[in-house]
Amino acid sequence: MMDPLGIVSRVNTQSTGVVRPQQDAGGADFKQELLDEMRKVNEMQQDASKATNDLLTGQRDDLEGVMIATQKADSAFRMLLALRNKVVDAYDEVKNIRV
Repeated sequence: MMDPLGIVSRVNTQSTGVVRPQQDAGGADFKQELLDEMRKVNEMQQDASKATNDLLTGQRDDLEGVMIATQKADSAFRMLLALRNKVVDAYDEVKNIRV
């Protein structure tokens, strides 16, 4: 059987018999990638809030820039929420597998 993703060839078994994938030397793990993306989304939301406050206080006059920043933050948050929902669905599916 062919292993197109290389998952089978990169597994590591310990004495407990638990199969764990090995991390690539140059790659980050899923948790770190997810935390980085959450940090970026948070920064986008803070930038959008600051831009909105600056527009309301008169420190900024470009409504288009504020709208773009707000839409970017909203899109990024929706994408992160969709990713979370997919991960929860995958977890529920794995949880329901009978061994």
